[in-house]
Amino acid sequence: QVQLVESGGGLVQPGGSLRLSCAASGSIFSIKAMGWYRQAPGKQRELVAVITSGERTDYADSVKGRFTISRDNAKNTVYLQMNSLKPEDTAVYYCNGRISPAQATFATWNYWGQGTQVTVSS
Repeated sequence: QVQLVESGGGLVQPGGSLRLSCAASGSIFSIKAMGWYRQAPGKQRELVAVITSGERTDYADSVKGRFTISRDNAKNTVYLQMNSLKPEDTAVYYCNGRISPAQATFATWNYWGQGTQVTVSS
């Protein structure tokens, strides 16, 4: 079974930094892309950043210049470095992976982590 596990969330003051990690494990054939989404109370889930297997990246306009997504292929892990955090960044952050499992190499599925809470408050 493929599993994504996030870590690194917590409480930080405005202007501070956090680094989120998401490790994929299980019977994986390939990872097409990994990304981060977030959902604040009363709002819909939104894409924050994505990185493809070719290391192309894309960011939501609201986080450009502040967040950086990166990947360690050897560890099947994606990171989100968050700098200059603002109160409006407060949300549950979810890791997403577009992954082909070993038992179905021609299929690509979206897998989700359980989420990690990020709270930006003074």
